[in-house]
Amino acid sequence: MSIGTVDVIVASPLGRARNTAEVIAAQLGIGPVLTIDGLMERAAGEWEGLTRAEIDERFPTFLAEGRRPPGWEDDEDLLARALGALDAIARVVGHDGQIVAVTHGGVIMRLEDHLGGGHHRITNLGGRWIERRDDWLLGGRLDLLQDAGPLHEAPATSEDQI
Repeated sequence: MSIGTVDVIVASPLGRARNTAEVIAAQLGIGPVLTIDGLMERAAGEWEGLTRAEIDERFPTFLAEGRRPPGWEDDEDLLARALGALDAIARVVGHDGQIVAVTHGGVIMRLEDHLGGGHHRITNLGGRWIERRDDWLLGGRLDLLQDAGPLHEAPATSEDQI
């Protein structure tokens, strides 16, 4: 699948995703960017805003043992939320619409896993084609900076945390 005319750009309302979507929209000359809560990263409960080092300090052994804190959004809830957001977007745009949805690595990985693509870490500014027919179909991965090289070094933000 190749991208043609983009009908709408949607994004998580969290800073890095929203800002990335606004840059893409400006480059394509379309907008405004619509934000959808269903595209937000997984809720991390008591880990929200903490770095990995802080998690190790405050929750010793949790990461090593695969344990999660109170308030952690489980995979099923994350998937239901993300699919619900994508379904809502598809209903508005229709089967022939081209959408750029800017979200977070955890959401993309959960969708990939659900659609049969396995669980693989995704790079910043990496993405995945997902196509809607009777159901969602997983396409190939893409890297927005693969050929362009880094545009600039983005400053670290609180979203660089868990």
